[in-house]
Amino acid sequence: MNSFVLLEGVNPGIVALIVVLVVLFLVFLALVLSNIKIMGQTEKGIIEHLGTYKTTWDTGLHVKMPFFDKVAMRIDMREQVGDFPPQNVITKDNVTIQIDTVVFFQVTDPKLYAYGVSNPIKAIELLSSTTLRNIIGELDLDNTLTSRDIINEKMRKILDEATDPWGIKVNRVEVKNILPPRDIQEAMERQMRAEREKREKVLLAEGQKQSAILIAEGNKESMILNAEAEKQAMIKKAEGEATKMRELKQAEADGIKMVREAEAAGMRALKDAAPDEAVLRLRGYEALGRVADGQATKIFLPSDLQPLAAAATAVSESIKAK
Repeated sequence: MNSFVLLEGVNPGIVALIVVLVVLFLVFLALVLSNIKIMGQTEKGIIEHLGTYKTTWDTGLHVKMPFFDKVAMRIDMREQVGDFPPQNVITKDNVTIQIDTVVFFQVTDPKLYAYGVSNPIKAIELLSSTTLRNIIGELDLDNTLTSRDIINEKMRKILDEATDPWGIKVNRVEVKNILPPRDIQEAMERQMRAEREKREKVLLAEGQKQSAILIAEGNKESMILNAEAEKQAMIKKAEGEATKMRELKQAEADGIKMVREAEAAGMRALKDAAPDEAVLRLRGYEALGRVADGQATKIFLPSDLQPLAAAATAVSESIKAK
């Protein structure tokens, strides 16, 4: 009841003024808060003043001028990935294939990125599509399937040069899938199957060849070893026979030597024991005595005693006659 009395005693103009001031303060506070912006760690802001580029905000707290400035764009400075849908391209040998690519890029200049092209992602997609068609048009199907690294590098260089005025750096490009037509795939599968069978036969033939070579080399080495063994056996046999012959010859030579030495010794003994002339005469006289006895039938005398023996014989005969 007292509060109503107080309100009734207050001037309505003052109350209205207070309400207006409170409303203005709230509006001002909301206006100030709406013009305070915070840029994140991985983003930058493009600020326009009355529709024209003013500045680029970095990471941190920023305050813009109300009604005149605005944040035209927040740009993510991290590396981005553009996964584009498959593109139909024609190879040099007129085969239509589908290729889908992945482009890894990063914004290096926020101002160029904001004002260089209207839709950077779409522009990169279209540029990669046309670049891919130009590159694949210079390759046949086989080279296309085996030259992913070459295609990636060519596309990266071309896209990097083309997107440089847009403030974009293309780090790498990857060809994700290459899909030939179904009939081409079946033909390739048959070709690969035939190639595998061919390699199998070649390997089998090579194995048989190596086996035959090894067997032949083994037989050759065996024959060589056998011949060498026979040769060594013959050499050993010949050496044994030669040794035996040498020993026989040596034994014969030793025997001959011994015989010769014995003969020489005998000759020396005979020479030493040979009787002199007096002994011979004495023996002759003894023989004559036996002749005189008439008992001997045959007596061999030296030549020098034969006259004497004849005389003795004559005397003996004369005695027998008397």
